Amino acid sequence: MSTSASQTRVRFAPSPTGKLHVGNVRTALMNVLHARSTGGIFILRIDDTDVARGTQENEDAIRDDLTWLGMHWQETFSQSKRFSLYDEAAEKLKEIGLLYPAYDTAEELDRQRKLQGVQGKPPIYDRRALDLTDEQRAAYEAEGRQPHWRFKLSGNPVTWTDLVRGEQTVETSSLSDPVLIRGDGTYLYTLPSVFDDIESGITHVIRGEDHVTNSGAQIEIFRALGGKEPIFAHTPLLVDKDGGKLSKRLDSLSMRQLRDEGYEPMAILSLLAKIGTSDPVEERFTIKQLAEEFSFSKIGRAPARFDDAELRGLNAKILHEMTYDQVKERLDALGVEGGEQFWLSIRDNVEVVDDAAGWNATLYAPMAGIIEADDKAFCDTAAELLGDDTDWSDLIRKLKDNTDRKGKGLFMPLRKALTGRNHGPEMGRILALMGADRARARLRGETA
Repeated sequence: MSTSASQTRVRFAPSPTGKLHVGNVRTALMNVLHARSTGGIFILRIDDTDVARGTQENEDAIRDDLTWLGMHWQETFSQSKRFSLYDEAAEKLKEIGLLYPAYDTAEELDRQRKLQGVQGKPPIYDRRALDLTDEQRAAYEAEGRQPHWRFKLSGNPVTWTDLVRGEQTVETSSLSDPVLIRGDGTYLYTLPSVFDDIESGITHVIRGEDHVTNSGAQIEIFRALGGKEPIFAHTPLLVDKDGGKLSKRLDSLSMRQLRDEGYEPMAILSLLAKIGTSDPVEERFTIKQLAEEFSFSKIGRAPARFDDAELRGLNAKILHEMTYDQVKERLDALGVEGGEQFWLSIRDNVEVVDDAAGWNATLYAPMAGIIEADDKAFCDTAAELLGDDTDWSDLIRKLKDNTDRKGKGLFMPLRKALTGRNHGPEMGRILALMGADRARARLRGETA
């Protein structure tokens, strides 16, 4: 793949083993914003080396969700089409003595860890496989054991400057040599990821802070394969509003679920871009706006708190600015009447587009409003004074002249009689949309 030496190149690498949720999307968004803010390239890499668990349905859903969110990629590929390339990289590591076979079973490794615990030693692999003779390896294979392959770490400290966390050091002597290839010959995440980052010319790896320790081993693999490690940025993980883990809620926070619940893409992106940063959490209407405001220096070290109420508030604010043309198709699907005038009248009183259906029923479905006994005569008078032009100001003026009502005692009974609600859009707009005949009937306490 040809790349410009100075061009930013980032990647989002989901595995098609599940749904795309807010945690995944926040990582993708950070990559998109950095690429956009630097005139770079955003690559969608499908990490589907786990062929047993990954599905085409999940991969299609990932692409669909990213497209719905407006996070478009300039390049894309799937790792499952590249196994022969990973085989070549693995052979190179074997040839230089950095990828070695280990025949330990899961039970043996577990016993080793327990013994290390009793001895007060850290639970890291003791490299016993390096001492095996050819005869011992042959004997294991005769038993039917297939080796897994471990990368031999240097044991030296690995240091890098992280764009979020600053100077970072991982002591590889405190890590087990990572398994790159399973006993069945399938690849774990690490080797394909490093190889693809080198070949794709990735300049920045932006991901969650749970990968910090992994970066120490991966940097050594970058160097072993003759590549230059990228610049890393490890962002704090998402937690709920009280600081608890979101893991139990990820299904309810999948893009498909949030989409079904009526959330706007830019509400989701606005929240995920701003939480955990020094910027206030405010609505934005384009990814371009978010990119212009993006900076790693704004990202704090504390976990980013995801609050459903904050998301809903942002969603409402975005809807309050949306034109009729932007929502027409969805309103039509809801069977909403009243057209543009209806939307402009009620949009300040909805949190999701589906709320428009409730206001549609309020205005046009047969119903009787709420009239308290003390307000019955007042509402009857309002019905008599209401003109066919449904002029709200004119009605209020006449009621002030003909009754002793004022303030809340004047307005609230009318709103409740006409809509059955205590709050809502401007009554002038409501009255005009409702029409004089329906309004008079409801003011009289009739179903209309």
